[in-house]
Amino acid sequence: MLYHLFQHLNKLYEIPGLGMFRYLSFRSALAAVTAMFLAFYVGPKIISYLQKKQIGETIRELGPQSHHSKAGTPTMGGVIILLSVVLPVLLWANIKSIYIILVLIGTVWLGIVGFIDDYLKVIKKKSKGLIARYKLLGQVLLGVLVGVSVYLMPEFAHYNTQTTLPFVKNMNFDFSFMYIPAVIFIITATSNAVNLTDGLDGLAIGSMLIVMLAVAIISYVTGNKIYADYLNVIYLPGSGELTIFIAAFIGAGLGFLWFNFYPAQVFMGDTGSLALGGAFGIIMILIKKELLIPILGGVFFIETLSVIIQRMYFKYTKKRFGEGKRVFKMAPLHHHYELLGWAEPKIVMRFYIVSILFVIISLASFKVR
Repeated sequence: MLYHLFQHLNKLYEIPGLGMFRYLSFRSALAAVTAMFLAFYVGPKIISYLQKKQIGETIRELGPQSHHSKAGTPTMGGVIILLSVVLPVLLWANIKSIYIILVLIGTVWLGIVGFIDDYLKVIKKKSKGLIARYKLLGQVLLGVLVGVSVYLMPEFAHYNTQTTLPFVKNMNFDFSFMYIPAVIFIITATSNAVNLTDGLDGLAIGSMLIVMLAVAIISYVTGNKIYADYLNVIYLPGSGELTIFIAAFIGAGLGFLWFNFYPAQVFMGDTGSLALGGAFGIIMILIKKELLIPILGGVFFIETLSVIIQRMYFKYTKKRFGEGKRVFKMAPLHHHYELLGWAEPKIVMRFYIVSILFVIISLASFKVR
């Protein structure tokens, strides 16, 4: 809103200094700072409210014993992130941009799905929360909306069903008639992957911040013709506007991490994890880097893979031998290391390091091409 106001005033009166607001770098910095301070401001108030209303985390009996000390820690803290992202984006981004519209709708949409799930689990005391098929329905409907928008909107006309192939030069991959199902799968997978990773203090949000730093660079490059041509990636005019959303995301995430790092004062809950994962997936879809997700989001991919392997192997051994066996002591993978005796901050920090390695590989893939 302020972006449009200042642009209008600058056209009418040519006020010195207002021209700065047309630059992505300047508005991204403002978005990041605004989001961070907003998180610092609303964070304690929301945490205090959650404590007052006794909206605390319920710890599963099957989980690691060390987690029982966390029972009662305020959850649904994802509201802090959502507020701290959405408001700065509305202030500093071009809200007429289809890129901003889609990522905002997607983030809020999945935030609401996650909020309903948390509400049913924590307040209504329904242990399973939102029924799985209803949660899946919310993810699928959002995938359809994003997929159809990208397919039909003129901003994506030349590359609507195509994506960049990592490590390969002068070649894009075309999803063709499978594009919308692919978008549905990506949004569902990324939102659930971050949800699975959100099991230790600071793990999901910290890993996502590392990933989003790389996504900001990729988004900026994709929207800059000179850099896009140099790196031989799909050029999408206007996609650089996503940098402002990502900057707000990073600022809000840093503010939330202040309260979420070990020992956590608040958990993000599904309200935050579904929204963050969905935002990541949507941005990668919009900038045509879908096939880079398993590498760039390597930590989330591995965490999800560990759950799939654990379940499949357990079912297979139970069917064949009459008794289910496990590959890991517990899945997702971070719980496996907990049961090996690793301290929680140690696991989180090492996962951060692995995230950084995946980011380096992802960014290097552009130059290798």
